[in-house]
Amino acid sequence: MSRFVIREVPSGVKFDLKATNGQVILTSEVYASLASCKQGIASVAKNAPLAAVEDQTVEGYAVQKHPKFEMYQDKGGEFRFRLKARNGRIIGVSEGYERKAGCLNGIESVKTNAVAE
Repeated sequence: MSRFVIREVPSGVKFDLKATNGQVILTSEVYASLASCKQGIASVAKNAPLAAVEDQTVEGYAVQKHPKFEMYQDKGGEFRFRLKARNGRIIGVSEGYERKAGCLNGIESVKTNAVAE
């Protein structure tokens, strides 16, 4: 079963979305309070299933409306994505993937698992 895991960090509170296999598929920003962290979880659950994918790894990519997943390549060549809410704020980021297909699978996993809780 997928789940959101809230944890304290030195500067506040954050959450991870874990897939059924226990792997972290999305990590939040650091929130100042537990209440705002829980609002972030609700935002992921609301926005992820509706979000289009904006593939910034291709030249001349089509800009999508919010909410959206922005898929990009980092300086090290790994594929990553960030989930943006309707207001354009980043509400979650992925870890790096060696292959684009893996990154796309990660996005689909977030879409599915964000509402499974």
